[in-house]
Amino acid sequence: MTRTHWAAITAVVLALLFAGAATVASAGGSGNDGTTSRTPSAASADAGFARDMSVHHQQAVEMSFIVRDRTKDDEVRRLAYDIANTQANQRGMMLGWLDLWGLPKVSTDSEPMAWMMPDMKGGHAAHSGHQAKDGSLMPGMATNTDLGRLGKASGRQAEIEYLQLMIIHHNGGISMAEGCVKLCTVDTERDLAQGMVDAQRSEVGLMVDLLHKRGAEVRT
Repeated sequence: MTRTHWAAITAVVLALLFAGAATVASAGGSGNDGTTSRTPSAASADAGFARDMSVHHQQAVEMSFIVRDRTKDDEVRRLAYDIANTQANQRGMMLGWLDLWGLPKVSTDSEPMAWMMPDMKGGHAAHSGHQAKDGSLMPGMATNTDLGRLGKASGRQAEIEYLQLMIIHHNGGISMAEGCVKLCTVDTERDLAQGMVDAQRSEVGLMVDLLHKRGAEVRT
């Protein structure tokens, strides 16, 4: 791997470790009324979101590292680094909360997105019925075929592949985060979820513009 790749990996790992150490105590059970509430259960929306979004974020980090090695375009490489750094940091927070709550990071008792089932009126419940295939475990996630195609592309084509996949990935993540804003009970986690919604919507707008500059459109 290149020196740049190693530097990026080191930065993300340090961010993840720092986030886990510095923020884990902040989600120790703050309730909606500002008082200390009971620790979330393994079947709660709080735990489900932390588990599922950690997996979702990990793929975004992976895709961002791939494109950094497949293009020399500064604009796309800078975007990829920002996404990788931010989502690795957030993943560290969520995994840290699961540790704090004494809950497993992987659930063998429920399907991904099952925690969104109570949100029937909000339209999120449909996502819990997502059928995993070819490595796509949740809505928005790229398939193994998608990742393979990205890894083989280079230059302008790699940029287009990455932007198209990441727009879909962000939109899936936004729906998940909106579900947590509605269903999660830990204030700190809900605040993080709302921050994800706001930031990723902004990044989607930027990525659409970058696609158009390359003569490409959003993939449906």
